[in-house]
Amino acid sequence: MGWLSRLAEWREQRQLARHAIDERLWQAVLQAYPFIAERSEADRTALRRLCSLFLARKQFHGAQGLVIDDLMAVCIAAQACLPVLGLSLDHYDDFVGIVVQPDEVLAPRTVTDEDGVVHEYAEALTGEAMEGGPVMLSWHDVAHAGAQADLVYNVVIHEFAHVLDMRDGVADGVPLLPTAAERQAWVEVLEAEFEDFVRRVDAGEDTLIDPYGAEAPEEFFAVASEAFFVAAADLRDEHPRLYRLLAGYYRQDPAVG
Repeated sequence: MGWLSRLAEWREQRQLARHAIDERLWQAVLQAYPFIAERSEADRTALRRLCSLFLARKQFHGAQGLVIDDLMAVCIAAQACLPVLGLSLDHYDDFVGIVVQPDEVLAPRTVTDEDGVVHEYAEALTGEAMEGGPVMLSWHDVAHAGAQADLVYNVVIHEFAHVLDMRDGVADGVPLLPTAAERQAWVEVLEAEFEDFVRRVDAGEDTLIDPYGAEAPEEFFAVASEAFFVAAADLRDEHPRLYRLLAGYYRQDPAVG
């Protein structure tokens, strides 16, 4: 092992020691989020370790006077680290800051229509990921993510899926993949699944995946990722091809525990 590798390992061990998660806090997280508690013991152990490293490398900022305590930070870390449990925390190296709002916020938006008319409006946001950061999250939605899992909704997983999507510089539902062939295979499956999903939403069918995913491929990837982690068996049953695509990318198979 070279000296750079030894230095990296030493730094990681220091981070793990400094940000070790208290057993009481970890049990509180498992109680709050059943979709994490239901994972295998090996997954939970690996996730806890990854959360410590995440806490060491990210900076939390409470907005509007919100004070971020240890439990809040670990709750966010646990859900944020689920998508990279089979990958690497390096996938989140492009940003540092996490801004936590007490609740949803109104963000000013400007859109120019086909006739050149500018429209200004306010959009209600429970989360937002921007290239290079920060990631914004509504604490209200983070805190209730366990109960909202029944609705197949998770704002943390959604926004961190966007982070992964933007690693290649564009949010288009296609994360950074090792080869052109893998990218092409991804596009073929995602486009087919997205088109079928839009058809079902337009027809007024009930869908497991949030209908918001019909807005664009990047939103479809994000809401499909929510379903993959909080309702894995249901997603596998309803969208087997999409499930296999996500399982291959995330290197996880949460439907089997």
